[in-house]
Amino acid sequence: MEISQNVLTSHLDAHKKARLLEKIILSITDTSTEQDRTKTQIQDLSAATISLEALAVDTFSMFEFQMQHYFKRGPFARKLKTLLLEADQPDLANRFHQFYLAINVLKHGKGASYRELLQTKNLYFVINRTTGSPLKKDLSPTLIEISIPGFFENMIITMTDAYHFLTKR
Repeated sequence: MEISQNVLTSHLDAHKKARLLEKIILSITDTSTEQDRTKTQIQDLSAATISLEALAVDTFSMFEFQMQHYFKRGPFARKLKTLLLEADQPDLANRFHQFYLAINVLKHGKGASYRELLQTKNLYFVINRTTGSPLKKDLSPTLIEISIPGFFENMIITMTDAYHFLTKR
């Protein structure tokens, strides 16, 4: 029960932090155009985006670590996807796999996960199909548009659904 409570509590804590970062990002992007941003706004926007990316990676990685005990060994995300498909849960399997790939892209950049996302139809988030976002010339290039509201919340919902699936089987 303690691990279960820790998983759900860590999801709530991370979601609260993400909402604060998203508010910072929106307060800057909604009140200024890219050309009109001050140096401070550019730095704040960059810091908030980088923090949100790091929070997403940390939250997903912690979830994998906390839930790994449901499988003897091997890659958690791939084993969970297989189990979900076997249990006739294709939507959850697809959502979880997409977020797994997105986190890999945030951690490692272009690679197999990015190429797989490029081929995926009906993504649950936005990816950039170039080396960086042409809309964010003042930020370091990002391949996953994590600063768009909904990414983090949908990731948390997906992880929570996966958590409930695993704990009830």
